[in-house]
Amino acid sequence: MKYILIIVALILPSVSMAEDVIKPSVMSKDEIAGKIFERPSMITTHENNDTQLDVRSLLSSDEKFDVGMYKAGKSRFEITEPYGVDEFMYFTKGSVKLTSSDGSVVVINAGDAVTIPKEWTGIWETDGYEKIYVIYTR
Repeated sequence: MKYILIIVALILPSVSMAEDVIKPSVMSKDEIAGKIFERPSMITTHENNDTQLDVRSLLSSDEKFDVGMYKAGKSRFEITEPYGVDEFMYFTKGSVKLTSSDGSVVVINAGDAVTIPKEWTGIWETDGYEKIYVIYTR
């Protein structure tokens, strides 16, 4: 009986830890095609007569690493202060025109990816897009 109690005492802590198991965060092919915006965790914001949809897939425990999918309509932003975060974006729909402060222009279309460093300044213009984003805040 003494051995059974010791075994139970060793097993019970690991059972309660199983509830706190960290699991990978997945965005399925169907979700990337648009169904992700049906998740209950979706955040809707409104700005300049446009509705933006944002679904966070992962926010690291130190809140410096953020991953998700975002959808926005037509917009134009002039970024005069540094962008503020390092961001990788993969566009699944639409396109974005980025005009850097030196006048150089880059157009990112669906199927393209871009990385914007936190120091970037310029103009962001779009008729609408959907993107997967990965943000790192230093």
